[in-house]
Amino acid sequence: MRKIIHIDMDAFYASVEQRDNPEFRGKPVIVGGSPQSRGVVATCSYEARAYGVHSAMPTSQAYRLCPDGIFVKPRFDVYKEVSLLIRGIFFDYTDKVEPLSLDEAYLDVTENKTGNPSATLIAREIKKRVLNEVGLTCSAGISNNKFLAKVASGYQKPSGITVIPPEEVEDFIARLPIGKFYGVGAATEKKMQELGITNGADLRKVSEVDLVRHFGKSGHFYYRIARGVDEREVDANRVRKSVGAENTYAEDLDSLEAMQDKLKEISAKVEERLRRADTAGKTITLKVRYDNFEIATRSMTMADDVREAEVLYATACSLLPLTEAGNRNVRLLGISVSNLDLGREGSRQLKLDI
Repeated sequence: MRKIIHIDMDAFYASVEQRDNPEFRGKPVIVGGSPQSRGVVATCSYEARAYGVHSAMPTSQAYRLCPDGIFVKPRFDVYKEVSLLIRGIFFDYTDKVEPLSLDEAYLDVTENKTGNPSATLIAREIKKRVLNEVGLTCSAGISNNKFLAKVASGYQKPSGITVIPPEEVEDFIARLPIGKFYGVGAATEKKMQELGITNGADLRKVSEVDLVRHFGKSGHFYYRIARGVDEREVDANRVRKSVGAENTYAEDLDSLEAMQDKLKEISAKVEERLRRADTAGKTITLKVRYDNFEIATRSMTMADDVREAEVLYATACSLLPLTEAGNRNVRLLGISVSNLDLGREGSRQLKLDI
């Protein structure tokens, strides 16, 4: 039986800011720019969360909820450096490490470098080392698969550790509120509640056929996790799925011409990131966020890999009229490239008739 640990840093960006600025400790720290900007909250400290602030919230709304909060701009270069230090600790225990982002990762310690048969003791060691060597706290979840370990790591935050042994899986899932299930977002949670599904026990009562009927292919996943079944392995060679860039604007864009001008800048930034990652991709996606925070996306898949800014720009401009941009004010634009072919030496220049 596999032994999986999921490590999740506690309020990572905000915790780094509190670590590096002693005067921030014990105070509500909100990472995401000034309250006068058009940005959103990247993350916030637990002191700020007590006011109702949360990630993805507009910084202006966060200020209304927490006017005494300390608003700071993200320092992603610092966060990446800290993340690499933490990841180095993980590799002292196992090479089977699957990072999900800068602040969380799966570790398969079924067979590990320390010879310790206890995943729980390994998780405790990792937590202690992260605190002593990096100065940050993290939470850990331990179980026999990725789904359960992920859920467990968020069960007793911050600085918690939760173990779900095989004999307790069925009861744990039965009690788990449906909104706590990994892979169930706000919209899905609402739909499930409308169907009378409020926890794992309710979910387990629904047939796989009905789940697929209501939720499409995801229904198969929900059917399995309701029974604690997740056969995904920890993938140490997990590759990124997309490369992109986006900008939020201080003033709404109210014309297609203004939006096209901004898309040129974003296209150049995406090309730079693709070249730095030595990759290219076939699917180009345009993201538009309107002034009321609604989001629209439109995509186009090419026959060949692309990464040139002029192709990205031309494609994004062709997708722009397919949204309501021009008829509605826009506060954010983004371009991303997915369906990546990592490691290619180059990409072919496409000629587009658009």
